[in-house]
This record gives sequence, structure tokens and C-alpha cells, in this order.
Amino acid sequence: MSDTTEVTDITPIKAGAVAAAPQGQVVTTPDDLLRMAVAQGASLDYLERLMVMKERFDALAARRAFVEAMANFKTEPLDIFKKKSVGYTTKEGDFVGYKHAELSDIADVVVPALARHGLSHRWQVKQEAGRITVICEVTHRSGHMESVTMDAAPDSSGKKNQIQQVASAITYLQRYTLLAVCGLATKSEHDDDGRAAGGAAENTESDVLATLLEDLKEKLTDEDALKHYTGNVKTLGNVKLQSQFKAAVVAHREALKTQGVTA
Repeated sequence: MSDTTEVTDITPIKAGAVAAAPQGQVVTTPDDLLRMAVAQGASLDYLERLMVMKERFDALAARRAFVEAMANFKTEPLDIFKKKSVGYTTKEGDFVGYKHAELSDIADVVVPALARHGLSHRWQVKQEAGRITVICEVTHRSGHMESVTMDAAPDSSGKKNQIQQVASAITYLQRYTLLAVCGLATKSEHDDDGRAAGGAAENTESDVLATLLEDLKEKLTDEDALKHYTGNVKTLGNVKLQSQFKAAVVAHREALKTQGVTA
């Protein structure tokens, strides 16, 4: 049979239109149509059109399976606590700094839960023009994948060498891309869901402080560090958190001076 021969007794259907078949009636899927077309010697052009329809149908089914799996994943009681302390303790015994969840803390909770619903994750890491880009992908066993991308400069805080600066930035980006793509957030170890008086507000401001202190790492000049403080300190209504922010900025500026940075 010639490749140009058309089959007239096979009616194409639109992707997604096969779900409403009456009870007891055999549902014709794009796979069925493709098999019928091949058996009847359909033209290559017609087979290609069926393949396109099949790909769209499969992609839609995969996306639906992904959405359902993520919805089930989100019903799990996933508590990710901030256990890692970053900062120092004053002579009076007050801790100046913040806490965050380490990558291992997040992975220990998230990865098994993803697997229970047919989901898995992976990171892609790229470095270009002095920036590090991390892409976190979550894929369902059906094949559908969604991702979140973040980038940052190498973490030059402290006395890290160049490799450690890159590694620190990658770990930071891996933490937050995994949380973002899963739609999750970390919580304080003593989080009571805001039931105590002022609990919700204080926990929210603690998160703001944590973000400000993370951003402080990227302020590479004394002037930028000072502007960061004066421009953001009023976002903290809690006096104790303001003091912690100020102490962290002072320590950062001193570190810059030690490194010979004065501008």
C-alpha cells in the first residue's frame, strides 16, 4: 500500500475527550487509534498526526498524575525544624544570630515523603559569570517534572577559601530550591503555631531577621552593610530582634575592616 493512502474509517479524537464514555462502552485512546491505523496501513502523515495527539494526551495525563501526587504529598505532617544556630552568645547569655534548617534536616523529611507518592528530586548546578545557579527538579514516575531556579554569588563570609565559598552557596541554594519546589517552609523548634500571645508575630519577625542576616553576607562593603541596616531595621518591630540585627551588622562591618575593606 502506498504511503499516501488515507484511512477513512478511523476518526481522530481530541486529547482528553476519551474520559466521558458511557458505562460499558469501550474507550478509544490515542494508543488504540495508533494501533488501528498501523494495522490498516495508514499513511505516514496520518500516523505522525496521531503521534502528536498521543504525546499531548500522555503529557496531560502525566501532569494530572503529578498534581494528584503533590496534593497527597502535602497532606503529610512534614515538620522541618530550624536546628542549626548561626551567631554567637553575648556575655549576658543572649544569643545573637539566627537558626535555620540544614540541608540534611530538610532532605531527611522531604525525600522519603516524596518517594511515598512516586516523586523524586534532583539538582542541577551551573556556574557562570561569577554566579551560581541551582535548579531543583521534582519528577513524578509518570514523567511530568516541575522545577524552581535560584542563583547567588559565592558565599564570601567568614574565612572560606574559593571552593568553600562555592560549596556554601550551592548548599544554601539547594536548601531553598527544594523547599520552594515542594511548597514547604521551616519552623522553629518551639513553634506552637502562634497559639501563645504574640507567637505568630514573633515567629514571622524571626523569619524576617533570618532573611536579613542571610542577605547581609552579600554586602561586601562597609557602606552597603550600613545601608542594609538603616534600610531594614524598622521592618523588625521587636526590640530584641533589632538588637540582634544591629550586633550582626556591627560584627560584619568589623570583619570587612579586618579584610581591608573600607569603602
